[in-house]
Amino acid sequence: MASRQASAGYYLDSRTFGGDHVRALGELEAQVMRKIWAHSGPVTVRDIVGDLQHDRPIAYTTVMTVMDNLRKKGWLRRQEDGRAYRYEPAVSGEEYSAAVMRQALAASSDQAGTLMHFLGELSAEEASALAEAYRRLTGTDTP
Repeated sequence: MASRQASAGYYLDSRTFGGDHVRALGELEAQVMRKIWAHSGPVTVRDIVGDLQHDRPIAYTTVMTVMDNLRKKGWLRRQEDGRAYRYEPAVSGEEYSAAVMRQALAASSDQAGTLMHFLGELSAEEASALAEAYRRLTGTDTP
């Protein structure tokens, strides 16, 4: 399933929000952002270190540097909280993924063909999520 996440756009070279070209997430940045997006509110570096250490050993200073870089790139906002900072995402994971999909579609010379390939590769679960999104957006059932 990791390749699905990579194809979902976390490792592309660039992305577009509202027509603005901005930097994409590197591998560790993507891991950090996924952990932050999974939280319901602002997080500290220590929170994310703890989350990441469930998967692999990682130094506090590495995560601190990555989160500060993400802030400088506009991915995160931060507020002082005593001697630490609390970080929150400036954009949701859903917004990021949608922008990556829009960029990939815009780069295609055959948008209909690209969409057909995309739809043809959806798992049953992903197709169900697409149908649900269509219902929510339009207030109707899928055709």
